[in-house]
Parts: sequence; C-alpha cells; structure tokens
Amino acid sequence: MAPSSRSSNSGQVIEYIPDRLYLASYLHPPNAETLFPYHEAPTRGSPSKRSQRAVDGPAPVPAKSERQAPYYFTVDDSLLYNAFHHDFGPLHIGHLYRFALHFHDILGAKENQHRPIVFWSRADPRSRANAACLLACYMVLIQSWPPHLALAPIAQVDPPLMPFRDAGYSQADYGITVQDIVYGVWKAKEEGCCVLDNFDLDEYERFERVEHGDFNWITPHFLAFASPQSIPATRIPESSELYAGLPKTLSAVDTHPTLSQPFKNVLKHFSERNIGLVVRLNSPLYSPSYFESLGIQHLDMIFEDGTCPPLSTVRKFIKLAHETITVRKKGIAVHCKAGLGRTGCLIGAYLIYRHGFTANEIISFMRFMRPGMVVGPQQHWLHINQGVFREWWIEERLERKLRKELLATNPPPSTPIRAMQKTSLSRSAQASTPPSRSPSNRTPLGEMDDERRNAGVQEDYLPAPTPGQPRKTSRNGRHHPYQRDAISHPTVEEEQDASEKNTEVISVHRRSNDAESEEEWLLRTRTHRKASHSPGRNETIRSVSQSTTTTIYQVIDNDASNDTENVGCGRPKTVADHLTGSPTRSASASGVLTKVRGSKRSNDSARAKDTSGVRKTSGRVGSVSAAPGANSAARKVSAM
Repeated sequence: MAPSSRSSNSGQVIEYIPDRLYLASYLHPPNAETLFPYHEAPTRGSPSKRSQRAVDGPAPVPAKSERQAPYYFTVDDSLLYNAFHHDFGPLHIGHLYRFALHFHDILGAKENQHRPIVFWSRADPRSRANAACLLACYMVLIQSWPPHLALAPIAQVDPPLMPFRDAGYSQADYGITVQDIVYGVWKAKEEGCCVLDNFDLDEYERFERVEHGDFNWITPHFLAFASPQSIPATRIPESSELYAGLPKTLSAVDTHPTLSQPFKNVLKHFSERNIGLVVRLNSPLYSPSYFESLGIQHLDMIFEDGTCPPLSTVRKFIKLAHETITVRKKGIAVHCKAGLGRTGCLIGAYLIYRHGFTANEIISFMRFMRPGMVVGPQQHWLHINQGVFREWWIEERLERKLRKELLATNPPPSTPIRAMQKTSLSRSAQASTPPSRSPSNRTPLGEMDDERRNAGVQEDYLPAPTPGQPRKTSRNGRHHPYQRDAISHPTVEEEQDASEKNTEVISVHRRSNDAESEEEWLLRTRTHRKASHSPGRNETIRSVSQSTTTTIYQVIDNDASNDTENVGCGRPKTVADHLTGSPTRSASASGVLTKVRGSKRSNDSARAKDTSGVRKTSGRVGSVSAAPGANSAARKVSAM
C-alpha cells in the first residue's frame, strides 16, 4: 500500500505518484503547519542485492531545510453535485473536465515543478468518495491508466469509501462503488462510448439545465432527455388547422409562437445532431407531430413509471436502435418524464447487449454522463437480466455465422425446376442432413409472443416498483417459465383404432445361470390388441426374474398389411422427424423406448443376420426406417 500518514487534522494521505501526487482528507483546511509524509533517506541496516540503484547510487533525498511545502487544492466548494434526494454522486463528466483543466494549470505552473501536489477533500464520507472517484477517473480517462492501477492506491483505505446510491427517495438497497464507476468509465472509453476529444463543456453544462432542455448525450449514438411539454399533447392530423403551423425548418422553430424555449432547444439540437428516432416511455405531454414535421421518427413504448419494461419491449427497442445506428447511421433520443429511470433501463439494456457492460458498470457510466439515471428496482432489473442481454448479442452473431455457412454449403437452387427436383430427391432419399433452419427456436432480435421462450426472468419475478408508484399491469395471461405446454390427448375412438395396430417387440434377456449361450433370442411374437382384450393380454413384453439386464428392440415390418405408417398417428413429432423431414415413419409414443443398461452383445453374426431391420434404441428418440439416410440421421440424434 502507498505510504500514508495520520495526524490530528488528516484522515489519510495516500500517495498516487511518489513525491508528486497525493490524495488526502482533512478535518480542517490544510496549511503550512499540517504534517506531510515526506520521504526519508533509506537506511542500510543489512546487505542487499546489487541492483542498478546500487550502481547509480540512491536517489537524492532533499534535506529538511530544502524541502518545498506541498501545494494543496480542493474542489469541494467549486464542483458541486446537484442531488435529487439522498444521492451525493458521483461527479459527472463535466466536473471531471473542469477538474482536469484546473489540475493541468497547477501542474504546469513553474513554482510547482518540484513540489508535491495534494488533492484533498473534507473528511466526511461523501466528500472522500467523490474526491477518490474523481481522481481515479481522471487517471483512466486523461492519463490512460489501466483501472487496476488507478484503483490500487485507494483499494485499502481506512475507513472504506462510501458507496454511491440512486436518486430515489426511498431507502437505498443497491450500492455502486468507486470501483464500479472507474471500471464503467474505462469500459466506455475502450468501447468508444466516452470520447473526450470532441467533448463540448459549454454545451454539456448548458443543456443539462431544465430551462435549456434537460438532456445529455450518453454515448455518441444515445441521448437521454426529460419529456417536453406543449399543447396539444396528441398527434396533429393533416385535416387540423394546427397542421399548417407545424415548424418544418429550424428558423420556423425559432419563430414558433406557442412552443417553450426548452422544447425549441430540443428540436433544434436534434435536427442539428442527426437524431433519427425519438422513443417516448411516459404518457403523452406533447405532440409527436413537432418531431415528425422535422423528419424525426417518433415511437411510443410507454410503461408504468417506477417499473421495469417487459423483455418483449426491450427486444423491440434493441432491434429499432440497432437498425437506426448501423443502417440509417442516425442517433436515438430516449425520454420518460424525467429522463432517468425508464430511460436508463432501455439505454442500459442496449449498451449491455452491444458492448458487454456489466449492470454495475453501465449504471455507473450512465450516471457519470447524466446524474441520477436508473432508480430503485430498475437497478436490480438490470443486474438480473444482464446475462440475457449479452446472450441476445451472441445468439445473433452465431445465427448469422451459421446462416452464412449453410448458404455456402447448400446454395439455393437457381431455377424453380431444380428446386422441385431437389425437393423430390430429398424426400425419396431421406437425407440425413438437417434442414436449413435456425439453431435456436427464438430469433435474437425478433418479436416474442408473451415472452414464451425468454431465457431471462419473467415479469412475475421483476423487482417491486418504487414506493408510491404502484404497478397496474395485469398478471393474467402471463407465461410461467416452468408451465407445461398443452398436449393433445387422443380420444377413446383413436385409442381403440390404435389398439388394432400390429406391434412387434423383441425382448432379449441375459441369464446369469445360462451356461449354454450368453444371449437367448426369443421368438418373434405378433399380438393383435383389441378393445375387448383384458389388460393382462395387452402386455407384449415378457419379463424374466433371473435376468440382470434387459435390452428392448422395436421391429417395424415392412409389410404393407401391418400398416406401420399409421402407428403413433395423432401424437407429437419427435426430434428425428424434424431432422429427417419424414412425416410418417417415426418412432412415436406407441413404441417401446427404454434405457439400455451396460451389457455386451453377442458376436454371433448368424443371428445378427436374422435381425435385419432391427436397431437398438439408446434411450433417446430416434427414427426407424428402412432407408439408410434415416438410419444415419437417427444415429446423429442418439449421439446428441
């Protein structure tokens, strides 16, 4: 740990750069009488290994009379956090930019070239946390330090740094640490989401104010803002008298008689900065026609204030946002009533999906860009579903890769005649290769019906809403993650018809006391089961009490009189049906499938020849057919 010193006026002095930069906290403003941990001359009490320092000599340590007093500076009274409720930080990107300007002026001054620089704060927990976070973020963003080195000096401070909390008014139940802020800022820099080269401090500080529009750029593609207000609050049709007064140019926006100045700033800035889509998450407070008249697409994705969006809404938003960014090359502006909670949920979900942030990192980074984002249970919602959002991105990449490989190996036919020939050949030969389809049953960016195949947590497990903002969504019709799908049960007539079918079962027993042969093949028995038979006569499998292992074989006679293609009619298809494309010949639920226990088969080839058309089932669903292609497909299913 870096050298530190304690005194009656200091909480702790932490060395960031030896003899140059220090982080400290004081009960009272430091002065010339404040103790400072100067480096002392090293004492050689025992011999040590010879090193380059021994060759060059130890670094000169100035005498006490020659030591220069440290230069102390603080931002406690100049860079203030505008709290919403009980939140106190972290300081945003505008604060960091001002800190960097001031710090560089101090470092560049001639009188400070050989003096230790001490960045200090008050000793209360909130001031210490903000100062440590600001300096560590400066090291990562401005000095390009890796995050672990920027955090190393403050990793074991005593007392520990206070975690940050959300902007809600209820008791905080989710904390964000200084480490989360630093790693979130570093991740954003690595992903190109936080670029200081073209950062405009004046623009940031102007438009973050409510009277000027209350909006902030989160990334170069996403802007978060509070809902404007105007009358009327509905879309203006072309037949209305107000339609002719809609502004279609920036000059018309400036001269509009009824629009407020914050709304005018929003419209002008969006047009100048190439915003292509505005997403509204709250109840209407303005007419979307003002955006549409300027060529900006407007979309409503409204959900209750203080709650978390359903994952179907998140997928729809991600699909539209990704298309707007990558295809249309435009930006997206998202707002709810305040532009903090619901807005942070959707923007954070996309950034996790696209760039692989963790929930804590994205919450930290968004608050660094726009203070107060993501409130209350929405923090837990992002934490719970962060893996789902990242999985969507991986699935999309994987499906695109598999689709390209399938198109490369199986190019589409050039003419309709070839397509028909290829289809007929595949049906007759029952090719073993699976059809060209998606490896997953859900499309990563497609619409979801009641979130039936969602890998994430269902709405039943979403965190509770913020106190004072009850949810009003109905719980009827929701899909439980473990409920069973509806199964079509056959009628009595169908069961009677199925009982008339011919089934052939071969049971092989290995007796432990049989000295004559290791395996005894029982004769093939053919049983006609009818509705009048007693339950005892329906048994087609003989059991031997002395047998140790049992292997079940299923034989389907190729004789047309047995009507084997109708066996299992009316029951769901198996996995092999989908892979082979065979709609009729299948191992259905009427067949006998049992797990094969470990036993060695006889090497008697003569008896093996008599069992042509008989295959051993492995406990997995397979397709039994006379065609060799179907057998190979069934082997693939058994190997899955």
